[in-house]
Amino acid sequence: MSVSRDKPTSPCKGEVDREAGGWGSRFSRTKAVTARARNLRANMTDAETKLWLALRRAQLNGFSFRKQHPVGPFIVDFYCPPLRLAVEVDGGQHAEQMKEADDRRTQWLAERGVTVVRYWNNDVLLNLEGVLSDLLAHTERLAQAAATPTPTLPLSGGGRTETFAPGGKGDES
Repeated sequence: MSVSRDKPTSPCKGEVDREAGGWGSRFSRTKAVTARARNLRANMTDAETKLWLALRRAQLNGFSFRKQHPVGPFIVDFYCPPLRLAVEVDGGQHAEQMKEADDRRTQWLAERGVTVVRYWNNDVLLNLEGVLSDLLAHTERLAQAAATPTPTLPLSGGGRTETFAPGGKGDES
């Protein structure tokens, strides 16, 4: 019996989920995606900067966000890994020119379990409290969904419990 050496027997950095159609680990990013993310971090819009000042250092309900974070082939404006929540801050060009691309991107992320929430630049700049309130509601909903335990299965003995009333059947006194 020969063993094929085409695929490694244990995954190394960057090889996890590649064959399963996943987006791999942070080590599987290309240098180009990493460089683009760094460039976007250094050149954030005014709205992104304003929202970042409110999200950084786990200021929103204790949840930590990353800015300009690569997720698969995309770079999302802000990302909360434990909740798998992506936050996008969009300018006017996203209403017309980039709508189809944004929809495809949102669908791709949703298929991989990432929730995408979008806010307009004007909303962030003029109504930051409203944006944060809405975002807080999303984080609480996702945190609750993640914390909801799965129902327990019955005990292996059938889970039947018997109670004995005093003086009744099964009482030895």
